[in-house]
Amino acid sequence: MRTRLFLTLLALALAATLAGAPAALAHNDGRGFLGATEDLDTTYVGLALIIFFPLFIFAMSRLQKRLDKRKDARKAAHKAQLGDARWRGGW
Repeated sequence: MRTRLFLTLLALALAATLAGAPAALAHNDGRGFLGATEDLDTTYVGLALIIFFPLFIFAMSRLQKRLDKRKDARKAAHKAQLGDARWRGGW
């Protein structure tokens, strides 16, 4: 019963999506939000990508280094807190 209901709803959702797709793309003669795309626009977007990805990788690497440094400090503090095995108790 649930499987049949699920498949029916899935088929209806797919049909509604496919029926609405042409209308969603029909405005502005297919030129997009900013109008006609020129070569200069494409060049600027490519340049922005070339600049963005190395900066993003650099920033994330710095963040990872900082987090690793904090983790190592926390481990060292925990190890120092445990101290010598003779004083921890037990047999």
